Order: sequence, then structure tokens, then C-alpha cells
Amino acid sequence: MEPKTHCSVTNFTLIRLSLVTVEGLILTFTCAAVPMGPSQMGWGDIGVFGEPSKETPNIDQMASEGILFPDFYTANPLCSPSRASLLTGRLPIRNGFYTTNDHARNAYTPQEILGGIPDSEVLLPELLKKAGYINKIIGKWHLGHRRKYHPLSHGFDEWFGSPNCHFGPYDNVERPNIPVYKDWEMIGRYYEDIYINHKTGESNLTQIYLQEAIKFINKYGNSGQPFFMYWAIDATHAPVYASSSFLGTSRRGLYGDAVREIDFSIGKILDVLKTTGIAKDTFVFFTSDNGAALISAPNQGGSNSPFLCGKQTTFEGGMRVPGIAWWPGHLAAGRVSYQIANVMDLFTTSLVLAGLDPPVDREIDGIDLTPVILDGKEIERPIFYYRGNELMAVRLGQYKAHYWTWSNSWEELSQGINFCPGQNITGVTTHDQVEYVKPLLFHLGRDPGEKYPMRISSIEYQTVMLGISPVVRQHKDSMIPGEPQLNVCDLAAMNWSPPGCEKLGKCLTPPESKPWKCAWPH
Repeated sequence: MEPKTHCSVTNFTLIRLSLVTVEGLILTFTCAAVPMGPSQMGWGDIGVFGEPSKETPNIDQMASEGILFPDFYTANPLCSPSRASLLTGRLPIRNGFYTTNDHARNAYTPQEILGGIPDSEVLLPELLKKAGYINKIIGKWHLGHRRKYHPLSHGFDEWFGSPNCHFGPYDNVERPNIPVYKDWEMIGRYYEDIYINHKTGESNLTQIYLQEAIKFINKYGNSGQPFFMYWAIDATHAPVYASSSFLGTSRRGLYGDAVREIDFSIGKILDVLKTTGIAKDTFVFFTSDNGAALISAPNQGGSNSPFLCGKQTTFEGGMRVPGIAWWPGHLAAGRVSYQIANVMDLFTTSLVLAGLDPPVDREIDGIDLTPVILDGKEIERPIFYYRGNELMAVRLGQYKAHYWTWSNSWEELSQGINFCPGQNITGVTTHDQVEYVKPLLFHLGRDPGEKYPMRISSIEYQTVMLGISPVVRQHKDSMIPGEPQLNVCDLAAMNWSPPGCEKLGKCLTPPESKPWKCAWPH
């Protein structure tokens, strides 16, 4: 399908796409595209959803100028799988970002993992490149750190960021510090060359990422060159950080400082799109990769209020995330859409806006949201809540059926690891994996906190399950899981000698290769 030839609601010369993920995401199209997304920012962290401190004026303004999605979901309650789904349009169980080492376990890509995004998967930037797009990722990649998994091997033309989260510091003997890349080569390592102070929470990394975004937009904004920018920052992921000018400015403590700096940065990015004159040609989407990590709250984690639990769980707090679409002149400003939507939809929607057909040689789980954002329609569709290799729950309309429940184990709880602090609900937030022949059913309109399961004997329960049960059967019967990528670990696979380390004198000696079966406790 050829790119469309004029830049208008129905016709585009170029679409600039921008995705932001904070432990979130921004997706922008201007006759270009920009997605933005922060890491594990919660639904309840922004003012437009009722956060009482009202410290996100730019994100709130973005919502007032665009479309707010209160029913927006990530594809997984953990960062790596949700990011893989965003860029492939496919559930983690299909694209390989899951584990079969144990039942219903969350898995991701720490630096000892051997796996990553498979070559068999086709990523959004690979497809956009065929339409002439220049593609850049800024921030955390998290889809594998070995060279064959590098973002420039999967459609991106430029990269400034890291392959893993900013954990550390390490001693470079038992574990190497995480590298930071510019394109193909590392330019330093966290805690050695990229300053992050655990004691004070100070780091200027968000400002570095902001400047990278501004330079990229300015470079291509007025050139007629369509671009895709994926701004994947992680300041709200523990260990949380903020630059000196934001430290101590929030009523919410350090986490709030990080949120305020992200909000400031998003405002700057949108301002640049306006001042370069390409705002009306750019589609931007803001979301998060999973719900806030309540285990780190309140100092290092956010809010999923009014929803149940958080990151790592398939309750609403783990998978319902902020969603805001922005495209001046094309989207009805200030609209609230109750469309049930998912990060995987950004894959399909981006392709359609760029004048491209989604792949037909594989199952694509993301739907096209253009009828929703342009015409105000609503599309009936299910949301599947997976945890590892298990389908835990399904939402259809206002109803959510839990086929399995599990927060985390009794053993972890005894160690102080709690994904649902202060929210114990008997028979719901279980610490054993519980399977239900008769699923727990909730009406999310009347009961968004999933506190009151409907009576199995009620007419409403029986009627609703007559609609949900065949959807689940069809989904399971047609499911062909991908090869699991998150089963095998090896200390020798860590970031010992990344490309470019020779120039910097930062190559390290890896240990002997001794692969093992990764252990995923929850």
C-alpha cells in the first residue's frame, strides 16, 4: 500500500509518529510520528485522572487538546513484554516475550538473559522504514541487549539510551554496569559516566533524553522527512531519579519530582512540534508500559488509584494505564473516549496512519483505532490479561472475568514483597495460584476496584458468561504460542564488552559460559 499523498484527516503525505513511554509512551504522527511513554507510571499519577497534587499540567493540557482514554491497557503487567507488544502489535505469548520455566510467571530481560526480540517478529519501525520513515528510539529498549537484538537491527536508524534498566551500581567483576548507547556503540556506563545518585535521587538523564528528542524533531521537522520517535524514559522506575532543578519540588516526594520532570519534558516536546509548525502533522500518544510498582511506593512508586494492586499483577492496577492521543486539527479537543484500547493498537493504528497495511502473515492483536480517534466510534473487542504463559483474565465490555487469581506467593509476602499493599481482598488477591471453573466476575463500571465478585447464581452473571466464554474458547483454540525467549540465563551474556568498549577502554572480561534455567519467582 503506497503512502497517502496529502496531509489531512484522511490523506497524508508523511506521518510523523511519536511514542512516549514513562515507563510510559508517546506516539506522535505528523505527517510524522512520536510515541512517548514513561516506565511504570500509574493511572492515578496524572492530574486529569484525579491525582490531588495536580502536578502534571502539561500532560493534562495534552489531554484537553486531544483525546483521553480512561480504558487504556498495556499488554502485560511487566515492562519488557509490554514493550515487545507495543512494537509488534502482538501479545507476549505470540512474540516470545514470556517464560515456560514455571506457571504464570512474569519474566523480562535482565542483562543475564540470553533471549530477546526474535528475528521472526516484524517491528513497527521496520515497516515504517518501507514508507520512508526515519526512526529513533530514545531511552530504554529492554528487548534484548545482545547485538542481534539491538534496536538498529530491528528497524531503528538512531538510538540514544540503554538496553536494560538503570540498575546498579555494580562492581564490574561479578556484574558489569549497564552501558548507554549512541546508535551502534556504547558511550559509557551508568554510574561511571552517566551520573545517578541513589542517596539524593539526582540525575540529569531525563534532560539528556529531552534534548535528544528536541534535536531529532528540529533536524527532521521542516525537512518533509517523515519520522517515528519512540521516547521511552524510565525516571519513574526504581531507583527513581530527577535532575537538580526538580528535586524537592513535588508534594509527593522523589517520585513526584520525577513525574514533574517528565511532565515538563512532554510540554517541551509538544512546544517544539508547535514552534516548528508540524504539530498538525504529528500524531503523539502518551501511555505507560505497566501500572505503578506499589512494592516501591510511596517513595519510589506511584499510584494506580482507584484500581486494585499494581505492576506484576493482572488486576486493573497492573495493566490499566494512562492513554492520551494528541493531534491538533484532526482530533476533537477535550474528548473522552471510552473505547477499550491497548498498546498493541498503536502498532496497527500507526501503520494505517502512515498509509501501510498491517502484516497478514501472522496474527495481529492490535486493532485500528482510526475510526475511534477520527470519527468517535467505539469498537467492541476483548482485552486478554496474560501473566507469563497463562491467560489470567478477560475483559469484554464492562465485565472482567478472572479465570486465575494470584498476587504473589506466601513466601514472598513473608519477606515483605507485596504487590497489593493495603488492598488485601479475601478470595481475590490470593497468594496461591487459584483457578476458577466458574470465573470471578466483576462489573468494572460499578466496581473498578474489583472488590465485589458477582454472585454466580445471579441472572446477570450467567448472561454475561454466555458472552465471555465463547470468546475465551476461540482465543485459546486458535492460540499458537511463539518460542519462549525468556527461559535461559547466563552470566557470560551480560554487558561485559558491548560494541564501542574498546575505544573507551571499558571492555571487561566475561566469566565462563554456564547457562541455566532462569528463575522467575512471581
